[in-house]
Amino acid sequence: MAASKRRVYLIDASVYIFRAYYSVPDTLTNEAGQAINALHGFAGFLAEFLEQEKPQHVAVAFDESLTSSFRNEIYPQYKANRESPPEELKLQFGFCRALVKSLGLAGYSSNYYEADDLIGTLAARLREQGFSVVILSTDKDLAQVLEAGDMQWDFARNRKHPYDAVHDWLGVHAGQVADWLALAGDSVDNIPGVPGIGAKTAAALLGHFDSLQDIYAQIDAVADLEIRGAARVQRLLKEHEEDALLARRLTGVETQADIDSDAKDVQRRSVSAEELTEMCKQLGLGRMTQARLLRLLG
Repeated sequence: MAASKRRVYLIDASVYIFRAYYSVPDTLTNEAGQAINALHGFAGFLAEFLEQEKPQHVAVAFDESLTSSFRNEIYPQYKANRESPPEELKLQFGFCRALVKSLGLAGYSSNYYEADDLIGTLAARLREQGFSVVILSTDKDLAQVLEAGDMQWDFARNRKHPYDAVHDWLGVHAGQVADWLALAGDSVDNIPGVPGIGAKTAAALLGHFDSLQDIYAQIDAVADLEIRGAARVQRLLKEHEEDALLARRLTGVETQADIDSDAKDVQRRSVSAEELTEMCKQLGLGRMTQARLLRLLG
């Protein structure tokens, strides 16, 4: 990544909160008896990240729109296969947002846009202001947001995927990820895609065509491609064109969400030790975690 550019880190909070919820024992509670295992793990992740990177510009995006995003208006079955998070986890999402604020970090959430869309919007607008973008997430959907000089980082596994290496990671280029998901479907989000076309076939198609739109513009050429079952693939594409185009409306990350996205909005805010200590006590974080977080203030 270009050293001359400022760098902004965009964190997909849900990935790290869910990871903590399922890996840290739920016997960890605050004085009110409320579980804080996800909060504790998320606090540890933030502390490690801030200690290691010492970033000046950070934004943390939270999901609130499991059943109310604009994608549900397009396709009511979107994410219908997912169970609602347990109540104790929902409560901890609020704790995590409070912690982010108390650390002087910008937090974003929306009932209409998903965290991916908030990250996509921030990336697009901050890039215009001279920033390179680092996205902290394991979600392959977010690779489509990357442009030259950007990177996606699986922080827990320390796997870094620069823009120009996305093809090595997923088998398609960053700008093709939304088309790839539309073709192959995404079971995690309940997006069916084109039945009978999996990730490998979708990647093979996009090795010959630039985009889903390009595939359908040259649909009669598909049967002649040197891919397995080319004639069958062409037939499936024709039969399920409407499904593929619908899926593409769902897999694309929005980059025009109505949020504050200036450089000053994502600059780390100065916070006092007293403010952070009080919030840690309210949340029920232990002394060792409090001390670690306080050291981040310098």
